[in-house]
Amino acid sequence: MRTERIMAGHSRAAASLLLVYFLTGWTHCLQILSASPLKEKAVGDSVRLDCQFTVDTTDIGPLDIEWSRTPPDPTSSPIIIIDYSGDRAYETRVEDMKGRVHFSSPDPKNGDASINITRLRSSDSGMYHCKVKKSPGSKTKPVRLQVSMKPSPPTCYVDGSQEVGKDAVLKCLSEGTPPITYTWSKQGSAHLLPSTAVADVSAGTLKVLNASMDYSGDYKCTAKNRVGSSECVIRFSVSSSSDNGGKIAGTIIGVLLALLLIAFVVWFILRRKKKTTYEKEQPFEIREDVPPPKSRVSTARSYTVGSQRSSLGSMSPSNMEPYKSHYDRLATEELERPAAQSPQLTPSYKVAAPSLNRMGAVPVMIPAQRRDGSIV
Repeated sequence: MRTERIMAGHSRAAASLLLVYFLTGWTHCLQILSASPLKEKAVGDSVRLDCQFTVDTTDIGPLDIEWSRTPPDPTSSPIIIIDYSGDRAYETRVEDMKGRVHFSSPDPKNGDASINITRLRSSDSGMYHCKVKKSPGSKTKPVRLQVSMKPSPPTCYVDGSQEVGKDAVLKCLSEGTPPITYTWSKQGSAHLLPSTAVADVSAGTLKVLNASMDYSGDYKCTAKNRVGSSECVIRFSVSSSSDNGGKIAGTIIGVLLALLLIAFVVWFILRRKKKTTYEKEQPFEIREDVPPPKSRVSTARSYTVGSQRSSLGSMSPSNMEPYKSHYDRLATEELERPAAQSPQLTPSYKVAAPSLNRMGAVPVMIPAQRRDGSIV
């Protein structure tokens, strides 16, 4: 009975030693050296995912290296992005990573299975796995990659009055992957903020209370997150109210001068245009051989000269030519005839004006006649 117990104890001890030896031997086979489990980079940068390994003489199988990325959906299978097998590297088959993933070493079998990813995108964030296999050994090392947007160049401005004794707020705003922290500093040898200034690192504001002339200067705002930083500089000028009045007066005078200049330019253009129009109209003069426009035909009241009666049909100069010659002839005969033989005008039969109106007569103006018979 005792012998059986002793034999059983020896058997358990041998099994334990064999298990320890087996595990020790396995442990000293293929190994992946420890590396940073987290990498944080900015969009557009490059990153190196480390994966150095060692092998043992007992690892006699072919070497296989495989890099995969776990998709956001945990139920999906890992996506192989690049691998090495049979002493040959195979480029990625992932569409959005083509041309951006490469092995860091030209010969990964020498113990460096690290990869480089260039021109990083936000979609590259995720969990990556480096798997090295050389029979009978096999190891896997995870590395998390976080791709963030670094802060954009901030927009800085002063909100409030910049007069002595007043409060003002310097504001700084940037875009990027949160959290973003803001720090303010005054440019100069000391880089010290005013004693009454209160900064908010999360909102990016710097409130200056009871400003004085000594607070004037250039202030720098730096926006920073885990992957980068950006900055801007703003001028803070504190002045007295009298100085502000002078600035306002200068601004008003400048505006008035600008308006006067504009008015002068408009006046000059209009005057120039008017002069040009006048010069264009000057050459068009009336020629002597151009006939005058036709006038309305009017009927003159019939009249008697001597024993003859004549009716004027038109008062226009062109139509009066025949009558003028006739009147000249009659005037000449009257001058040649003796005064005693001058015929007396025989009164013609007169009709009352109402009767003429009923008959449809139209009153006309009788042209005046000179002594020589010409019409005035």
